Amino acid sequence: MLAELSRLEDVFSLYRPGSALSRLNAQGALDAPPFELLECLSLCDRVHGLTGGLFDPTVQPLWAAWARHYSGETDGPDPGAARALTGWERVRFSSRRVTLGRAGMALTLNGIAQGYIADRIAEMLRSRGLSEVMVDTGELAAIGGHPEGGDWPVTLAAGGRHGLRDMALASSAPRGTCFDAAGRAGHILDPRSGQPTAARWRQVSVSGPSAALADGVSTAACLMDRAGIARAVARSGLRLIHLS
Repeated sequence: MLAELSRLEDVFSLYRPGSALSRLNAQGALDAPPFELLECLSLCDRVHGLTGGLFDPTVQPLWAAWARHYSGETDGPDPGAARALTGWERVRFSSRRVTLGRAGMALTLNGIAQGYIADRIAEMLRSRGLSEVMVDTGELAAIGGHPEGGDWPVTLAAGGRHGLRDMALASSAPRGTCFDAAGRAGHILDPRSGQPTAARWRQVSVSGPSAALADGVSTAACLMDRAGIARAVARSGLRLIHLS
């Protein structure tokens, strides 16, 4: 399992220079992309549509601009310039090639890759005959129930408990990670404004058959009002577990 986790890191990591995603971002194109990258990009396209464009992996240049600002490298970010390098509609992908439509564009899959990897590891373990396992990559994928009986008990960081059986669960918290030491500038960026999201919600938790889908929808839900979250969850075939 550790070998498979490392292999998937070599696809999705922004911190391994040789990963498929890092090479795509550095070069603006990637020939013969790995299947897992293509599958995840297809899921991104689906979640982008389900959330009215609020889930947008092309915000990476914005993220980098804010990170430089809050680390003291720049006096202030230029969201306008960084936003010119965003736009999911500019991304093209097929089994032969992935291309980013403008020089300087880059993708982040941090809002969906943890869930995707949980799904992949769960699938691998099922194929090996395991029937009562909890996969935790930061997002959860339960195979069966707890070995001692009942559902897998999940305690949410924002409070409350939930039972999980043959189901996945993903949570997003706008201020779970922040750019600033004061904890005011959350890491989830609004592609419409280029700004860190206002802390409307403390935590959004979503459950469903796919950890990747739940991961992506919960990420975008941090930018929505209550009615928007309800619509996105319903369209996705997911279930809202926690909202606070």
